[in-house]
Amino acid sequence: MALTFTELESITDDYFMADGKKAQDIYFNDSFGMNWYMNKKMGLWERPSGGKRIMVPLSYDGQEADAYDRSDALNSDDNESINAAYFLIKHYYGNATIYRTDELQNAGEYAQVQMVTQRLEGAQKSCRKKIAQNFYSANADTSKHIGGLRAMCSETSTTKYGNIAEDDLAAGDGTKPWEGKTDTTTETISLEVIQTLRSDAKFGDGKGGKPDVGFTTETLFNKVSRILQVQQRFVTDSETVKAGFTHVVFEGMIIAADDYCPSGYLFGVNSNHAGFGIHKKGFFVRTPWANLQANNILGRSLKILFDGNWICNNRQTHKAHSNLS
Repeated sequence: MALTFTELESITDDYFMADGKKAQDIYFNDSFGMNWYMNKKMGLWERPSGGKRIMVPLSYDGQEADAYDRSDALNSDDNESINAAYFLIKHYYGNATIYRTDELQNAGEYAQVQMVTQRLEGAQKSCRKKIAQNFYSANADTSKHIGGLRAMCSETSTTKYGNIAEDDLAAGDGTKPWEGKTDTTTETISLEVIQTLRSDAKFGDGKGGKPDVGFTTETLFNKVSRILQVQQRFVTDSETVKAGFTHVVFEGMIIAADDYCPSGYLFGVNSNHAGFGIHKKGFFVRTPWANLQANNILGRSLKILFDGNWICNNRQTHKAHSNLS
């Protein structure tokens, strides 16, 4: 006998509420990037309640400043500056569908509960995979997908990121805080490469002045790990260990392997200047089960929904290195 809508909703509520953290962890358990910035909520964390885009105040020096003595006239010019970036909210879904034929084949309460649970897990995983892949993307503002790390680090000065092109913004010292940074030099990964990447993205010598998280492939990570172990400089982060991700800590930066990281890449991200903005009603929420008979299909469907984007307030504090081996 087919499940009623009341029974479907009850099984779904039990899955998300009774399983609690287990069901929630599916969204984060195979992507270090999503676990670090969504689950742990490291870095920028904005939860807008409405609108089509997320406003992110910029972090840079854009006004007049200098030393003076009592006879000097102080410069009171208000430099015209851009004080915020705007990131469009992007929308993702994962689908769970149960056809009438599936229900007939899964007779009995236990089999039907297992069937619904399997479909729900599939919807969660499919939604997660799309976002995890796009976390490393070079998608433009106009794409329907989130703008990922390659977009944030892109050196194409005419392409807008967060509705700002690189040349649109200049700091008081002449630097460009909205400058993307990518090194395309073909070379073997090494500790020197990592040090150079962090120094090139340095915001300051104090705490939080350099990238604190590095994302790379398993192949490149294994090379770094072997180097560190040989040199007896192998350190781990306890919280990252608990999450089950392979990683090391080098000079204060967590370096982790992520299956979704594109081949040959190492990304250095400063969590003080990047993170996620997620709509208050769009952090992996579910819809009610709906009947598909309007489309002449005998079945019911549920959607897992995500509404948000990767955000940044200072592009020059991050860097990517491609073509590594």
